[in-house]
Amino acid sequence: MKIKHQFVEFIPSVLEEGILYVSMDYGTASHLCACGCGEKVVTPFGRQFWKLTYDGESVSLRPSIGNWSYQCRSHYWIKNNRIEWDRTYNEAEIKSVRNEQQSENQQFNDQLKQKPKPVVGLFNQLRKAVGL
Repeated sequence: MKIKHQFVEFIPSVLEEGILYVSMDYGTASHLCACGCGEKVVTPFGRQFWKLTYDGESVSLRPSIGNWSYQCRSHYWIKNNRIEWDRTYNEAEIKSVRNEQQSENQQFNDQLKQKPKPVVGLFNQLRKAVGL
């Protein structure tokens, strides 16, 4: 199954089926669920979220899209403007994935808290250098 991509500044309030709307300005993509249920799927970009790749002709999103909060519970990948279906996860698998994501998010947030802010770190170095 194919999906087209469309680069936009703002994600439209009404989405067309079969189009992945990509807003680089706002770091997100949206589309209607590939199963046809009509649910809006939002995939923000970032280290803790999805990664978009564009080869000049097609787009891909990683990781997969698991719509486990929707009634359809569809699970698929967007690779080179194609929908590639994956198997449906059971409740235990969904819980495991969510727990893993929550743990990764917590580790990421903990790392951010431990790293000094560049400006603050530089200020502290200067302060020590001049004896303040």
